[in-house]
Amino acid sequence: MLARVTGACGELVLRRVGPHHEIIANGMFLMDTRNGESERLMVAMAASRMPVRGRLLVGGLGVGFSLCEAVANPSVGSVVVVEREPAVVAWNKGALGNAAVLASPRAAVVEADLLTWLPTAGRFAAICLDIDNGPEWTVDEGNAALYGPAGLAMLADALVPGGVLAVWSAGAAPVFVAALSALFGAVETLAVPVARGEPDLIYLVIRSIPERGN
Repeated sequence: MLARVTGACGELVLRRVGPHHEIIANGMFLMDTRNGESERLMVAMAASRMPVRGRLLVGGLGVGFSLCEAVANPSVGSVVVVEREPAVVAWNKGALGNAAVLASPRAAVVEADLLTWLPTAGRFAAICLDIDNGPEWTVDEGNAALYGPAGLAMLADALVPGGVLAVWSAGAAPVFVAALSALFGAVETLAVPVARGEPDLIYLVIRSIPERGN
């Protein structure tokens, strides 16, 4: 164990297992540095569909896979990553080895709760959401609100017309997909096989909702 702190969601632990690092929240495995294929793919898919050189938002820093992909992607103009746990940001700057990408002039790091920060943050060409383990497997009830009707409406309002919402999930989330479809229309789903258990899933939608008042 490298560190143990009390965060917004309760106890957070950073531990090293061989060459890899893991983050545990309240005793629940949250993320590790072993692969990251699905997180990187989520950003790459969103970037390929969003208005070119637009502003991309990453919700949840994690171990840095999504942010690293966004900063390296030439279709992305600038990146904002929102992470509510200061310890996760500090670990990325230290043991997780992402200090350089966090310091990139194309990236901005905001330590805040996405639910309260987003309504006044302007609009984005893409939002890539990787908070907890997905829509139906959240660490606390506060994060669950992000995936409900009010949270999805807030996310839609934060997208430019033609903007992309990409959501990572550790498992199938049929209730969430139905809510996405009701608000955005067609939902694109990509399954990414993993070594153990069911595949990671990426859900993508594009905002084609007319501006209010039109």
